[in-house]
Amino acid sequence: MTNGPFFIAGELVEGSHRLLQRVYYEDTDFSGLVYHARYLHFLERGRTDYLRCLGVEQRELISADEEGLVFVVHRMEIDFKAPARMDDVLTIRTVTERAGGAKMVLVQEIRRDETLLIAAKVIIAVINASGRPRRLPEALAAQLLQASTP
Repeated sequence: MTNGPFFIAGELVEGSHRLLQRVYYEDTDFSGLVYHARYLHFLERGRTDYLRCLGVEQRELISADEEGLVFVVHRMEIDFKAPARMDDVLTIRTVTERAGGAKMVLVQEIRRDETLLIAAKVIIAVINASGRPRRLPEALAAQLLQASTP
C-alpha cells in the first residue's frame, strides 16, 4: 500500500477509482471476519465516490433536467475469494466496463494489499424520476469510459 495523501473520496488513478476503507468492529460477525453483507456497503461507497471524483453528484441528477436521472443496481455478481478482518485496510477499485443506453456495467474488486478478497460485476440501470428507463447522457457515458482508460 502506498503512503501518499489521503483523499476522503478516493482518487482516479491508472484507469480506475480507488478508495481506502478500514474494517471496523461493526463490519464483522461473531467469527471476527467481515460479515458478507458488509461488502455491499464497501462496494456502494466505491461506486458513489467514483462518481463524486468525476464531479457527478447523484442527489443533483434527480433534478438535473425535466426527466431526472437516477442510478439503481439492477444486478450484481459477487465472488467471495478471501475474508477481511477487523483493522484491515481495504482498497475498493471501480472500473467502468460499459456505459451507454439505459445501463452501465461496473467492475469492482476489494483487496487487502495485493490479496483479492472480492470480485464483483455490477449492472446499473438508468431510470428517470418516475422509475422508467432512460438513456444515459452521452457526455456522462463518455466521461465514465474515459476515466477507466489507463
